[in-house]
Amino acid sequence: MSFIAGAGATNIDLLYQGFERLAGVGEELYCKDFSLQLGGGLPATLINLSRLGIPTKIATELGTDIFSEFAKKKFTENGVSPTNLYDGEDIPLNITSAIILPKDRTFYTYGKGSIEPNDNALETFYNIAKGSKICMMQLGGFLPVYKKLKEEGTILVLDTGWDDDMSFEKYNDYLELADYYTPNRKEALKITGADNEKDAAYALKKYFDKVVVKVDADGCIGIDGNDYFFVKSVEEFKNVDSTGAGDAFLSGFMYGIFNDMSLKDCIEFGNITGGKAVTAVGALSAYVNKEQLLEIKKRVYAE
Repeated sequence: MSFIAGAGATNIDLLYQGFERLAGVGEELYCKDFSLQLGGGLPATLINLSRLGIPTKIATELGTDIFSEFAKKKFTENGVSPTNLYDGEDIPLNITSAIILPKDRTFYTYGKGSIEPNDNALETFYNIAKGSKICMMQLGGFLPVYKKLKEEGTILVLDTGWDDDMSFEKYNDYLELADYYTPNRKEALKITGADNEKDAAYALKKYFDKVVVKVDADGCIGIDGNDYFFVKSVEEFKNVDSTGAGDAFLSGFMYGIFNDMSLKDCIEFGNITGGKAVTAVGALSAYVNKEQLLEIKKRVYAE
């Protein structure tokens, strides 16, 4: 059975809502609302894909702490069975306290960011990802696995996230290997050195025949061969919290790839899943199932 795989760190979000201001040193403020949720990143994308009915497999680091137990429960509830890459005694997750203010947010995070795999972790991930139709790529130590999967016919989708030192030179090994890359406007401008997002999209043709550049809330640029187009965002979705929007976009985008859709269809699916995600606080609070996804696409993007 075809499936989508990926390896990445698990993120936990502690969301504090209802503050009018930040507390000063020595002060204590009480918030009106609080929730504990799985955060964004690769796990969020795979969970949203599972919600769309696509089998997914994830390799991640989980411990015996209460946050890891919470994550295991949420993975299971959403139809994703995680394979553990961690055998230490610390807390291997990234844990973020998000203080949500009326017009902004502040974050405090514990963790080390990405996974730094040893040889056992590389072998474990390869074993679960072997045979996948699509594998999500992230920067870091899993490059040898991605290369093997590519040789075996797996489609590779790269998500870099932001980096102050982004450049073609720094990411060349990943860009040459990936079949798709989905940067946002800021990332595309930085990595290409272009002055605007359209020029950035064409600069990415150096690596990709099918180019994607997310233009924030406006929509998404696509270039398919010689065909340049722009797909507008879904106007009915009102932004409450943008956490996890890019991860959700990836789930819809890869849903399209998984089902052998055109690049434009993939972007339309991505706009729907990404747009729905911003309508509630948290990376995984608002989402669509397969039936809703297809209904919205037919209604919003009908030719």
